[in-house]
Amino acid sequence: MIKVIIIRNNDSINAFELSGHAESGPVGQDLVCAGVSAVSFGAVNAVIKLCEIEPIIDQGGEGGYLRVELPAKLDEDTRSKAEWLLEGMLVSLETIELDYGQYISISEK
Repeated sequence: MIKVIIIRNNDSINAFELSGHAESGPVGQDLVCAGVSAVSFGAVNAVIKLCEIEPIIDQGGEGGYLRVELPAKLDEDTRSKAEWLLEGMLVSLETIELDYGQYISISEK
């Protein structure tokens, strides 16, 4: 199962962490894994390009782990844009969870 943890600061997404594998199909054909990967990496790439910032990224060994945190010192406008992009990511992940909840779990702290 893929576990998604959304880390909020004052109701705004400050970071997120993905861990585990969906195992909803054979390697290379796992649609849940592909969807979660596309959504999360697309959001991170959008933050980097559109907000012109480098988030703090930690990626684990054989895959199955990604942690992304917004830098502490951002101007208010840039932080707001980055947070909206991450909120959009969360909406997409929640949509995946609606149909494939046995393979993905989302929690917030």
